[in-house]
Amino acid sequence: MNSFPYAGWKRTALIAAAAVVVWNSFYVVPETEAAIVTLFGRPVRTIKDDAGLHFKWPIEGLLRFERRVMVYSPRPSEFLTKDKKNLVCDSDVLWRIDAPEQFVKTVGDVVTAEMRLHDIVWAALAAEIGKVELSDLVSDRPEPVKTGQVMEEVATAARKVAGRGFGIELVDVQLKRLTFPEQNKKSVFARMRAERERIATQYRAQGEEAAMKIRAEADKEREVLLARAYREAEEIKGRGDAESTRIYGEAYGRDPQFYKLVRTLESYRKILDDKTSIILSSDSELLKLLTQGRGKGGSQ
Repeated sequence: MNSFPYAGWKRTALIAAAAVVVWNSFYVVPETEAAIVTLFGRPVRTIKDDAGLHFKWPIEGLLRFERRVMVYSPRPSEFLTKDKKNLVCDSDVLWRIDAPEQFVKTVGDVVTAEMRLHDIVWAALAAEIGKVELSDLVSDRPEPVKTGQVMEEVATAARKVAGRGFGIELVDVQLKRLTFPEQNKKSVFARMRAERERIATQYRAQGEEAAMKIRAEADKEREVLLARAYREAEEIKGRGDAESTRIYGEAYGRDPQFYKLVRTLESYRKILDDKTSIILSSDSELLKLLTQGRGKGGSQ
């Protein structure tokens, strides 16, 4: 009677084991992943572009890999430019697994792959930055900057090495920041400050030169205007004097004695005031009007 429970338990265990075997024999590969089926650690087949449900034997293993682009940020490194200037470069490396079987054979995992990428990108950066001068990478004017061109060369060189040896597709290398080493920053900033001061002095000198030209032009125009105004004033004054002389001449022709009286009174007005003292002889022409009136034949 005890054999029946034992047989039932054995049958249940067999069913459960079969279910586990069947469960482990099927697997799903998402579109964002690639998979390699292995037998005793050796790759048997690769599922790369066939997402969905797949079958493998229970004794076979399964390795999964991310197919999407991954970002690796290596630690900032110091490089030397063509003109012997030290620069610290901080970059991002965009990459993905292109050949899973080759990737497994050469690097094995993501951590090792990023170590390899670090060496590849560092070598490419050192080679390309060493071909250009500091002014080609850092400038206050966009025209001479070759940073984009340099990074394209870095990505091309690193892409060839990564794809040929490790089954990795290097998508791009992007520059995040360029800076100077801490020990060089003070001297670099001092040179930059001196350069800016030199440029400012040059601009001030150019401004002073322009101001002097403007003042010279203004003074010249002022002199021309004054000369023109003086000439016009003299012409007007000459015409006035001529008109005055004509009027005086007409007055003298009509009544010489009255004209002489008016002119004498004008002379008195000009030379005599309450503070003037004059000593003249009794026969002075200047005093005849005061002592004799209008002269012979004239009224007092």
